[in-house]
Amino acid sequence: MKSDTWDYSVFWKETMNLVRQEVSEQEWVMWFNNLSYESSGESGIVLRVPSSFYRDQIKQRYLPLIEAKLRELSGHSLALSFTIAQPSKSDQAPRPAEAPKARKRPHPNLKQDYVFDNFVIGENNSFAANAGYAIAKNPGTAYNPCLVYGGVGLGKTHLIQSIGNAAYQEFDNFKVAYVTAETFTNEFIDAIRDKKNHQFKNKYRNVDLLLIDDIHFLQNKTETQEELFHTFNALYDANKQMVFTSDRPVSELKHLTDRLRSRFERGLNVDLKPPNYETRFAILKQKVELKKVDIRDDVIEVICRNVTTNVRDLEAALTKLIAYADLVNKNVTLEVAQEQLKDVFSNPKQNNITLEMIQRVVAEYFALSHNDLRGKKRTKGIAFPRQIAMYIAREMTEYSTTEVGLEFGGRDHTTVMHACQRIESRMKSDPTLEPMVQNLVRSVKEYGTKTV
Repeated sequence: MKSDTWDYSVFWKETMNLVRQEVSEQEWVMWFNNLSYESSGESGIVLRVPSSFYRDQIKQRYLPLIEAKLRELSGHSLALSFTIAQPSKSDQAPRPAEAPKARKRPHPNLKQDYVFDNFVIGENNSFAANAGYAIAKNPGTAYNPCLVYGGVGLGKTHLIQSIGNAAYQEFDNFKVAYVTAETFTNEFIDAIRDKKNHQFKNKYRNVDLLLIDDIHFLQNKTETQEELFHTFNALYDANKQMVFTSDRPVSELKHLTDRLRSRFERGLNVDLKPPNYETRFAILKQKVELKKVDIRDDVIEVICRNVTTNVRDLEAALTKLIAYADLVNKNVTLEVAQEQLKDVFSNPKQNNITLEMIQRVVAEYFALSHNDLRGKKRTKGIAFPRQIAMYIAREMTEYSTTEVGLEFGGRDHTTVMHACQRIESRMKSDPTLEPMVQNLVRSVKEYGTKTV
């Protein structure tokens, strides 16, 4: 008969309640949702985890915290050990006589240089990168589906293709499909036109890993959303992994069916933020080494201090310097870098300006509330300031007219275009308007500097 002398399940449950109060919701979902109490004995507690990678990450990240909470509750130290639920191929030790696995040919739809080895990890993306690595090692288990979201040029495509490349090389006969949401939509339209719906469904419902980039493109495309919904269900029921990317959280995708939205929110949602200075420097340093060019550290530093938006803009600045050095056969000095990139450095888009900043500055100038500009009211006292804010948003940020419209009361892109055209027209006829707009632009820049 089993003894209850060493039953620590109550202590474990309360420990998890305490830990949850000290970690973020993302951390809780990723690392604790699939950590479960297995058994206990005189020596301590046995926990069940889905993989060896998962076990190692728990030990490295959270073991001291968990053990401290257990000690507080139980009054003495309890050792923690782990058992792996269902080891995947990657968790099983190779047979002694087995030769190292040969690398497969590159996947035809994935870029060979989009791999984890050259994905620079910093504070802005470590959570997403670790999630991606865990998915590649154990697809279809803990984090299914996974949605990676973030602004332009932050590495979403690099990350999900890294997942695809890693899993494709790791598992034999593993089917990986990578596609943008736009291509998925066009293929679906072609399939309907050519009466090849069955072939389309087979292509995407019989894979082991489905990667879809830029799902925000699916907004307002009801039939494509319906098809993706059924594809999602077929893959999920078969325990096949899905990873998606978007330029914003699912909650901010306005024209998405509720049931598809709920599918995206079912799994792990992780965000990519603009890289901090240290990460920007590491990214450029790696690019310089890969390209085998002679760019001094002080040049890299000045780029990183002045280009703060995203990885794509960083690489564009570096590429311009390398091209200049090749064409004129000169070394890239600090003076050369500052001269060649002066337009980039002076660009207001490098100041991390957000739509909310613009709305707050304009609202304060016109003695309105931030919500007035985001609301539905069309009174003259609100409509004109709103148009100015939309105009400034288009001038100072990279947001599309559609994205700007969504943040100003869910208006469509034609409304934003009309607002910008009207302000441009009025500035030509009203000599007081342009100075006022420029004053607001300066105020937005100052606001952005204070909040960075």
